[in-house]
Amino acid sequence: MEQNNQVFGNYYNKINDLILKTKQNVAKNINYEMVELYFEIGSTINELIENYNLEASQNKILKLFSEKLTQEFGQGFSVSNLKKMKKFYLTYEDGSTLWNQLSWSHNRLIMNIDNEAKRTFYLEETIKSNWSVRQLERQINSFYYERLLSTSKEHKEEVKNEINLLEKKEKVQDFIKDPYVLEFLDIKDRRFLEKDLESNLLEHISEFLLELGRGFSFVARQKRIDVDGDNFYIDLVFYNFVLKCFVLIDLKLDKLTHQDIGQMDFYVRYYDNEIKAEDDNPTIGIILCSDKKDTIVKYSVLNDNKNLFASKYQLYLPTEEELAREIQKQKEEFEDKE
Repeated sequence: MEQNNQVFGNYYNKINDLILKTKQNVAKNINYEMVELYFEIGSTINELIENYNLEASQNKILKLFSEKLTQEFGQGFSVSNLKKMKKFYLTYEDGSTLWNQLSWSHNRLIMNIDNEAKRTFYLEETIKSNWSVRQLERQINSFYYERLLSTSKEHKEEVKNEINLLEKKEKVQDFIKDPYVLEFLDIKDRRFLEKDLESNLLEHISEFLLELGRGFSFVARQKRIDVDGDNFYIDLVFYNFVLKCFVLIDLKLDKLTHQDIGQMDFYVRYYDNEIKAEDDNPTIGIILCSDKKDTIVKYSVLNDNKNLFASKYQLYLPTEEELAREIQKQKEEFEDKE
């Protein structure tokens, strides 16, 4: 029996390795073909503009291309993306071909670097260290290249080790979930991508509130509360030290409904009755609803606290319009739909 288990285990591992290897090859092939295509599209657009002196009409031409390509091939060919493809070609027309080993999302970040030596450094380091897009972005924003240049030789390894500990390496699953890859493959079922969008928006709103400098302090994400044996989860919980109250946030990637308002009122009432201290002010709820057409933000306060909200709370809280703009801006950046 023990020998049979060992034989089974050996063959299972062999099958497992075959699957992983194939997935990696598929990911690499998708990446190579897609990025090569975008380089060639950029070259073709540049050839048209230069050969016929159409620089002044570029936006009009790209709009026509975008409309026809989107109609025939789906998303991924917006005017802004076509401009990026042209820039992509111009960035590398006479230089490195390392770009074809990285995803389009990686290349979008790196091609915005004007300094060629710096750009080459990030190309090589991303390939060697197998950085995710988020990790690459973090290194660029934290001036990793400049820090290495200004660090003495004996301390360079310390800086590199610090960077390598910051984040996990990119997995095949992460690459397949890249929104640009999904667009290229014309994948319609994007439920798992919506979870990434939701996470991205919650992270951005957290950063936005904390950077306001109006007394916000992060408490929890996906805060679980238990009511009569049923579990409920609040997307974000903050405490405002200036207002001395809890602020609850729920994000919905759909239209605002009466059920959403009722659910937030339930959360607010629970915090007022069970969580807040006696000298705390009443809890505030914020509902963020962002569907395909619009973004709506609604504050939720219980009826007997509306005067307090109007007279004091509004002095320190962002307006509904400010929050809606932040959500919409981040959503557009995530989806890159112009």
